Amino acid sequence: MSRSPDNILLHLAQEQEEKVREIFAQLAQHGFPVQQQTPHITITFSPDMGQEAVEKAAQLLPAVIPAQFQRVGTVIFGTKRKQTVAWLLETSDELERAARQISAMNPDGRGERWTPHLTMGLRLPREIVPDYIRALDEIAANGLKQIDAVRAVLWKPRLQQLRMLAGQ
Repeated sequence: MSRSPDNILLHLAQEQEEKVREIFAQLAQHGFPVQQQTPHITITFSPDMGQEAVEKAAQLLPAVIPAQFQRVGTVIFGTKRKQTVAWLLETSDELERAARQISAMNPDGRGERWTPHLTMGLRLPREIVPDYIRALDEIAANGLKQIDAVRAVLWKPRLQQLRMLAGQ
């Protein structure tokens, strides 16, 4: 049984998901930890996602999905031994507003805040992060400047339940 939280996620177009998985594979070939997560953009998460947040997502997301994101930088999340490397993303004002409203409905969320990102290295030992970022930059130098989110879902990992909220 998974201890991972419930998530309202945006999934990438299949071709782009495959490209991200190829980047993961190339990073693993360079000796970095294997990345097994499905590439996604998280809107909000909770140990048990409240119905109000799900209803707000089902109401708002169909009008803004599919959506385009621009890769604008690389960020590091975490202050302890394990850190996460992600691509920082920007998107339309409409999707930003929708994501912030959805996040605000999640009592376990961060209020009306949202930092759109695509995780490229999860739970990395702090000491390898600089080398990981260098390798990521080399491998993905000219690829995936634009990322397309084609569907929004509610993912409940402990139940292995996926519910489509918007898109294909």
